[in-house]
Amino acid sequence: MNHNKRFSMKYAIDSTPEKIYITIEGRLTYTDYNTFNYITNAIGEYDNQQCVIDLAEVDFIDSAGLGMLLLARDKVSKNKGQIIIKSPQGQVNKMLELSKFDTIFLIER
Repeated sequence: MNHNKRFSMKYAIDSTPEKIYITIEGRLTYTDYNTFNYITNAIGEYDNQQCVIDLAEVDFIDSAGLGMLLLARDKVSKNKGQIIIKSPQGQVNKMLELSKFDTIFLIER
């Protein structure tokens, strides 16, 4: 039996003087907390920047994943920055809508 599921997230961080780009792939769930914590610590090193989190390749997010996005927002806000969530698809987009994340994040669909 061939199971082709992605069980954990992959990510890449790139930055310019004005923006931090974070691309996430796979799933964003409670099992990814330690990895995501590394990401939030990395973005916390930058002041006054936009942080773009690209979720186009994330196929699933749970409530813990939503909480991790809030933690990232708190970290960026302390440094007077802003988070933009980019390209959420399918279930991820539905979860963001149901959770009214468009009221606390700029979401580019």
